[in-house]
Amino acid sequence: MAVYALTGFSLVSLLSFGYLSWDWMKPGLVADVATSPMEKSLPPSFTRPPHIIFILTDDQGYHDVGYHGSDIQTPTLDRLAAEGVKLENYYIQPICTPSRSQLITGRYQIHTGLQHSIIRPRQPNCLPLDQVTLPQKLQEAGYSTHMVGKWHLGFYKKECLPTRRGFDTFLGSLTGNVDYYTYDNCDGPGVCGYDLHEGENVAWDQSGKYSTFLYAQRVSKILASHSPKEPIFIYVAFQAVHTPLQSPKEYIYRYRSMGNVARRKYAAMVTCMDEAVKNITWALKKYGYYDNSVIVFSTDNGGQTFSGGSNWPLRGRKGTYWEGGVRGIGFVHSPLIKRKRRTSWALVHITDWYPTLVSLARGNLSNVPGLDGYNVWPAISEGKESPRTEILHNIDPLYNHAKYGSLEDGFGIWNTAVQASIRVGEWKLLTGDPGYSDWIPPQTLTNFPGSWWNLERLTDGLRKSVWLFNITADPYERYDLSEQRPDVVRALLTRLVHYNRTAIPVRYPAENPRAHPDFNGGAWGPWASEDEVEEWEGGGGEPPKSRGKKKKCKICKLRSFFRKLNTRLMSNRI
Repeated sequence: MAVYALTGFSLVSLLSFGYLSWDWMKPGLVADVATSPMEKSLPPSFTRPPHIIFILTDDQGYHDVGYHGSDIQTPTLDRLAAEGVKLENYYIQPICTPSRSQLITGRYQIHTGLQHSIIRPRQPNCLPLDQVTLPQKLQEAGYSTHMVGKWHLGFYKKECLPTRRGFDTFLGSLTGNVDYYTYDNCDGPGVCGYDLHEGENVAWDQSGKYSTFLYAQRVSKILASHSPKEPIFIYVAFQAVHTPLQSPKEYIYRYRSMGNVARRKYAAMVTCMDEAVKNITWALKKYGYYDNSVIVFSTDNGGQTFSGGSNWPLRGRKGTYWEGGVRGIGFVHSPLIKRKRRTSWALVHITDWYPTLVSLARGNLSNVPGLDGYNVWPAISEGKESPRTEILHNIDPLYNHAKYGSLEDGFGIWNTAVQASIRVGEWKLLTGDPGYSDWIPPQTLTNFPGSWWNLERLTDGLRKSVWLFNITADPYERYDLSEQRPDVVRALLTRLVHYNRTAIPVRYPAENPRAHPDFNGGAWGPWASEDEVEEWEGGGGEPPKSRGKKKKCKICKLRSFFRKLNTRLMSNRI
């Protein structure tokens, strides 16, 4: 996938920076913000449904937060987590779409058909329309709902868009990977388009504004225009810190002593995001929301280690079912928490936010049966035992089958060639190919000893398809107990069989050329006609090929010319 070299400020971003960052100039961190008169009038209790701010970061590694011993500065996250509840037994999914789908639906991937890979820009696929989403349930409970940031849950028809899935407003990107300044995304050579949307329209006028700043500023505007007397839900899905590695120059300067260039840029992006969270928290206090608010912070998957991220000391990386891919950074900060300033080891999964937040909002869960999540608020707020005792990380029947797996290795009840992972109590089982499997220390040096491709060779030759770990005693997955405890292996394989019986068919349709941005004025967006939608969804086969000739897009060529010119001029800025 093409990645543009533009990492400095464009002329547009320079002109707009002062406007975008007005509240970053306020003195002090979160703790130094003055209390407003309205804030003083709101008692920290559940006299009204709480305001809910859910912050999701992209590709932030487990090690990449200050309170996990990182070399990256995250003072806001550290302070919010310290004054709230740190979730140190918190699990997410290994890649983007699965985590977002489970957050929005409260269901495992196997129950939405999204158990394989991600939703790609040219696929006629999206979050199943029969799923009642989290924002829809909050709307039913009287909430104003807003989304800012990365969607990545499909957009091939308008019914798939965030504004049709429960959000009153939306500003963000529909695909999974865009330039932080130009908002361009290439899904292969020559398949490039603009991807920033305001509601259901393309937000051409916002190009040039760094997305982390832009999104934080939008949250402030939403809070300023809303009444704190009415409940509000804001889902902030930062693009940061996903590639491309781009950051304003002044943040990179802070890490100039880091020899590893990727780590340096990555660290700058994390700190920039941390300040965006400070900005959002400041706005909550300024406009009178804070005392009756719940702030949830979560990563979406493990860090990508060869793009600057670090999951140390956990094993593996983004895209794997090792702990480095599925154990996330998570905390809850709220004046409404009864037992603050502590670390919780309660087992929590990303699907749990759906019933937890709907319950906090006093919504009705009786008409959404079959949720895989649990209400974990008593565990978070009061320190009670988590109702969750197991997690199905996933079963992916389409992923490349492990060469050495077999039904025989699975005691005749499970084909261990299939990629799957489950945790029950303190035990975790992996089958098939769980992904890159080594431990990678933070890559802060230019010549990092034992680069990732060399480390991979340490386990490349293992002829295995089953692993078992006691995660409580061995969170770093160093001691495989599958041969010593075949009884536990059999029990967990039986649980996989149980879950697999409830799985629905995988939704992973072929890509269609009709999705090319050139057919949509140079931007990514809904492209399927109603006839095509009925044909694909009814027949279940491959989408029909594009009808008609490809349209010429003169403005696209002009934009491409100026983009390349700007890239050449600015590529050496940082």
